[in-house]
This record gives sequence, structure tokens and C-alpha cells, in this order.
Amino acid sequence: MLNTLPPDGAPLPHAASTAPFEPYATEAMTPEQERIYLASQWQLMWWKFRRHKLAVISAFVIVAIYAMAAFAEFLAPYHYTTRNTDFIRAPGQSVHLFHEGSFIGPFVYPYKMRLNMENLKREYEVDSTRPQKLRFFCRGDDSYEFWGLIPGNRRLVCPPKDGTFFWLGSDRLGRDMFSRILYGGRISLSIGLLGVSVSFVLGVIIGGIAGYYGGRVDLVIQRIIEIVQSLPHIPLWLALASIMPPSWSPVVVYFGITIILGLMDWTGLARSVRSKLLSLREEDYVVAAQLMGAKPARIIGLHLVPGFMSHLIASATITIPKTILGETALSFLGLGLRPPITSWGVMLNEAQNINVVALYPWLLYPVVPVIVIILAFNFLGDGLRDAADPYR
Repeated sequence: MLNTLPPDGAPLPHAASTAPFEPYATEAMTPEQERIYLASQWQLMWWKFRRHKLAVISAFVIVAIYAMAAFAEFLAPYHYTTRNTDFIRAPGQSVHLFHEGSFIGPFVYPYKMRLNMENLKREYEVDSTRPQKLRFFCRGDDSYEFWGLIPGNRRLVCPPKDGTFFWLGSDRLGRDMFSRILYGGRISLSIGLLGVSVSFVLGVIIGGIAGYYGGRVDLVIQRIIEIVQSLPHIPLWLALASIMPPSWSPVVVYFGITIILGLMDWTGLARSVRSKLLSLREEDYVVAAQLMGAKPARIIGLHLVPGFMSHLIASATITIPKTILGETALSFLGLGLRPPITSWGVMLNEAQNINVVALYPWLLYPVVPVIVIILAFNFLGDGLRDAADPYR
């Protein structure tokens, strides 16, 4: 066999590339594969979430409903306390564009009301001979304070001059149902967010302590969680809500209901946090933080919790509809929020009598936004839960 070694003192041959080193250079990868390879976890989550069409649509629905509740003063034709005693429990007025074949813009037909003395019922007849045009971007009949801070009286749509505009009808005091639904959404939706914030803080703190320390601390916390979960929620809600004195102001009752709902929904999140921390507390970066003298609160808050924040967001999104349903149920039963404050549950409280519902079915309209927002949050939670694991 021939000797292929170089002569003494000669350099050995090698096949190293002389091109500049590029750490992110990849071989045999398409541009799409390289884009996925270099993407961060949040980018992968966003790309996977966008493919969940129902979750994306639900996100737009939720944003639209919250925006309508935030700008209720501008969007509502009336203030939620405005009464029109001449039109008590009036049916909804349809919006029309054409009158006798001619286009005259958005308008409504006025009502003629007469009292039926045989059954003592108010009967409303549409006067189709007098179209009344609606006013847009107009000055309302009353002023308001936007979020209690900025005075104003501009509204998106106003009733006709010397007329009414009850798009979804009126209630037993002659108040506009559509306006009250907008104002009531602000209370019901904000209770959902605040209640989840309370349960989120409690779940992360208590679950973080149980998962980080383990041992007897974990054992005691798990038994407390099991006791809380074994209690029936609805009777416990009723018991806690009945403790609040009737003399409390609506604002105090509002925060009391929020705290009650938050105290009942932290157990599931605490167990999720605990299971995640049990698996992460032995990682090298956690041991390194301990050796450097970091305190447990810093390790949990800055090193462990951010590692599964996406799962926490998905869990919180699924919990929000439970809180909204809890407030609606308590107010419907008369143990939650009380007039003069309004919410979807307070409005549904007036529809408890089946005879009233049979005669005035539009009093059940507040249940529609409750169903829509709960379905939207559930679909959004499903999409976020799938996107939270982009590598699956």
C-alpha cells in the first residue's frame, strides 16, 4: 500500500471551510423552515393561534363587546336611569329606511298607547303614517359624565324630536332596555376581570408556595384546596353574599361580590401552578439562582412563573366566564348587586316571573350578551390553550 502521509514537517491536509462563521446558518432548510427555526416561543404561539379561526373571531367579539361597554355613555340613546312613564314595557321599535317606497334614512314609527280596561294591559299600536327620523352624533336630552370624569352630552344616536327610540323595548319603569344592557355590561364584564385578577393572584401565590417548598407545606395547602373544592359553590355564594348588609352602598357591594367570586375560583389555578413548579424547581437555572442567594419570592416570580405564563393566560381566560356567570346568578337571585346599580344579572332579576316573560319577552334580552360573551371566552380559551404548546 502506498504511503499517503505528507513528508516530515509538512502540514496535514484538512477539509475545514475558510468561509466566515455564521451561527444561524442552516443547511438544506427552506425559507419557511428557517423562519420557524429562528422564531421565538411567542411568535410560534401567535402563528398557531391565528390558525384557530373560531378563537380569532371570538377575540374580535370580546374586544367589540368590551369597547361597547367602555363607551356606553356615547353609544346608548338614553341614560340607564332615564324613565319615560308614558311607554312602560313598550315593545321594541324597528328601524326602517324606506317609507311608502321613498328612502328617507333611518327612522322609526311612533307608538299609540291605550289602556285595555278589560285586562288592565297597556297595548301599543304602530302609527305607520308618521315616520320619525333618528338623529346621529347629536346632543342628548340629558348630560352625562364619561366614566364619572369627563362631562358631555354627545351621543351616537338620539331619539327623534318629540319621539322615542326603544330599539329593544322598555322595562317596567319605562327605561330603555338597549341602554341598560350597554351600561350593565360595564359592571358584569368588569366584575369578570377583577374577580379573575383576585383568583389569579391567590392561585399563583398559594400554588407557587406549595410547588416550590413541597413537603409539609404542600401537604397542608393541598388539603385546604380539597376542602374549598368540596364545598358547593352556589350555596356558599349565597351564604357569603347574604352576609353583606343591605345598607352598604352599591360600590361596596360591587367590590364585595368581586372578592367573593375571586375567593372561590383560585383552587384550580393553584393546582396548575403547583404541578408546574414541582417539575421546574429542580432545573439548573433554579439551582443556580438559589446558590447566588436569590430569595424564594424572586425565584418564583422571575424565574419559574414566566416559564409557563402562556398556560396561566389560557387558564385565566377560561375562568372569566365563570365569574361573569357567578355575578349574574347572584344578582338574578337578588343576593348580588342591587338597584340603582345595573348589571345583566340585575336586569334579569325582573324576568323571574313567568307571566311577565310570557307577556313581555324582551325583558329576557340581557341573557343574549351573557351567552355570547361566555361562548366567546370559552372559544378564546380553547385557542389559547392550544397555542400555549406551539411544539405539539
